[in-house]
Amino acid sequence: MPYLRFTIPWMMRNIATAALALMTGTTCHAQPTYFPPAVGNTWETTDPASLGWCQPNIDGLYTYLEQENTKAFILLKDGRIVLEQYFNGHTASSLWYWASAGKTLTAFMVGIAQQEGHLSIQDATSAHLGAGWTSCTPEQEAAITVRHQLTMTTGLDDGVAALDCTLPSCLSYLAQPGTRWSYHNAPYTLLDQVIESATGVTLNQYTTQKVKTPTGMTGTFQYVESNNVFFSNARSMARFGLLVQNGGNWNGNPIMTDTDYFTEMVNTSQSLNESYGYLWWLSGKSTFMVPGLQTQFPGSLMQHAPDDCVMALGKNGQFINVSTAENMVWIRMGDAPDNSPVPFLLNDSIWERINQLGCTVTGTQGPIFDRDSMVVAPNPFGRGFAVSRVPQGSHFVLLNPLMQAVWSGADPSGHDFSALPSGMYLLRMHATDGDRMVRLIKE
Repeated sequence: MPYLRFTIPWMMRNIATAALALMTGTTCHAQPTYFPPAVGNTWETTDPASLGWCQPNIDGLYTYLEQENTKAFILLKDGRIVLEQYFNGHTASSLWYWASAGKTLTAFMVGIAQQEGHLSIQDATSAHLGAGWTSCTPEQEAAITVRHQLTMTTGLDDGVAALDCTLPSCLSYLAQPGTRWSYHNAPYTLLDQVIESATGVTLNQYTTQKVKTPTGMTGTFQYVESNNVFFSNARSMARFGLLVQNGGNWNGNPIMTDTDYFTEMVNTSQSLNESYGYLWWLSGKSTFMVPGLQTQFPGSLMQHAPDDCVMALGKNGQFINVSTAENMVWIRMGDAPDNSPVPFLLNDSIWERINQLGCTVTGTQGPIFDRDSMVVAPNPFGRGFAVSRVPQGSHFVLLNPLMQAVWSGADPSGHDFSALPSGMYLLRMHATDGDRMVRLIKE
């Protein structure tokens, strides 16, 4: 049984699962979750056909992944590998960086350290790093806690030239901790030193002892300039996703026993960005924020993911997606066609294609988890496009891959967008009966 406790009621999760089965042709059956052995490369598989998935649709997903500079893709159902593909010379043994997706592993290790009594997330960070780890006043610094680091709410200034710099001179006061959400790498990175100070061992040693050895994960944290980045093969990334899908329990071995911390980690952690837990991104919330902006966007962060999906999202498309309702984990490693620190659109586009793997899904049928999208044509577009079914009083915002607004107005139909660079865009419509969004490709 999964251990995750999400905000979606149990009955609604089962209704959603039944609907998914009907729309994809998947046979509804309860499968015990499989865990690969901690030693060796053995990993049971599931035939995609047994889930009602058709090879042409799978090939279409692989074509898209290759076009988007993917190196590795793995999809697990009930813990078994359903899809596994490598691209561009990458192999099952190739090592690759997790980028900011590795934040979630750090968050997990903080939870382990708390359950073992080494720290409390309510501790002042200075209790572990010592006084003077920032350039704030002693009173300002003492107000910053480990929890603020986990939730990106330290209040430290993110307007500095080097967001990754962890020197005290780079960490100055901007706002009262807990009152401002900002995707600021440096305070997060210092969690590594918090863990090491509290446990008395290095982060690599602690991760090996508590997570890697019992689950069979491999990989190491390595410093890349100011960032401490986790490197591993793709299957190790999938193992971590499987561990999280099962609430921190690995094949009956309760690795994370602090269930309160785990639940907090994978649910909204503060009121500013509903779509952020303890360094995990969350689908299915009513608003979200993105790096570099102080704007709350309405709607779910992922339009095509299940509402219970929790995500590790890293630069250039290092992704872990976990849905307990679907008993599914998928991971993606590789490069990305844009410079977004967190490429949301790519992650959501992969979900869109996963939703269309079923043999009963046609090219004209909407995505399973689509939220009543508007109709936009042509897509891809060159100079412009038209939007149909526009409720009166609607307002539109067109966002680029960095989630920056490049146009807003009452109706984009007929507007000349020929000056926009080629690439992927997000069109959001705000209306009295709800918000809708659709991805567009500019040729």
